[in-house]
Amino acid sequence: MSGFSSSFDKSKWRLKSVVTLALTFLTSSQAILIVWSKRAGKYEYSVTTANFSVEALKCALSLAALTRTWRSRGVTEDNKLSASLDEVMVYPIPAALYLVKNLLQYYIFAYVDAPGYQILKNLNIISTGVLYRIILKKKLSEIQWAAFILLCAGCTTAQLNSSSDHVLQTPLQGWVMAIVMALLSGFAGVYTEAIIKKRPSRNINVQNFWLYVFGMIFNAIAIFVQDFDAVMNKGFFHGYSLITTFMILNHALSGIAVSMVLKYADNIVKVYSTSVAMLLTAVVSMFLFNFHLSLAFFLGATVVSVSVYLHSIGKPQ
Repeated sequence: MSGFSSSFDKSKWRLKSVVTLALTFLTSSQAILIVWSKRAGKYEYSVTTANFSVEALKCALSLAALTRTWRSRGVTEDNKLSASLDEVMVYPIPAALYLVKNLLQYYIFAYVDAPGYQILKNLNIISTGVLYRIILKKKLSEIQWAAFILLCAGCTTAQLNSSSDHVLQTPLQGWVMAIVMALLSGFAGVYTEAIIKKRPSRNINVQNFWLYVFGMIFNAIAIFVQDFDAVMNKGFFHGYSLITTFMILNHALSGIAVSMVLKYADNIVKVYSTSVAMLLTAVVSMFLFNFHLSLAFFLGATVVSVSVYLHSIGKPQ
């Protein structure tokens, strides 16, 4: 019996390790691939078609996972794809929020570099925490509120610039985009969690499928509004390169990896992945984009890592 328990623990530990490493790698390379996909400071491809491709790929991966479930367990009430109108109509809201957030993700790089983006991205912890308190009525501990203050201090410290007249490296437009992205990401995340946990027995791949279907619909509308002429004249995949393809694959797998971490590991694992990814992005950017790892950035990244860790361990019992 003890041998079986030991084998099960090893298998569980191995799965956690693989998922954690995957999420760390995907998170750290996400911003790098977006910056790398530019040509002469511009995106030669359409960002709306790239986002549509990400949603389509995630939808396909969810269907593939569902197909495996149907083959092994058969079709049940909890894993069948058909759903009531009331169940389906809750997904357009988070899908629309993710649409705007994902589009901003591309345009923010006009004002920040890849390491700076990874630092500012952590602002969504604050929006998520506050919205948890308001929407899901979940209490935050004193340690978590202290972690929020540390997070703000760390983000600001990392952006300090001693080599020019500007105190902060990121201009006002970059900060505004980062804050808007944090609010959208936080609200979409909390809302999605509320939807998923409303029916715990429902297969996660079914829930993901409907979310991604609406993501495809909204991104199709964005293509029609923003890039219709370019797509009609040059084609859907105009300007795509090997790096663009890797970037789309990265975005899709990142979304799947987050779901897997929350299912097979825990938030502590996710926190460590985020913190390590920040430093990895900075190190890789030094070689790829001649990023200067200043003392301010290193100290800021350290403070942010500590605040993220404190936020995760400070959950009320």
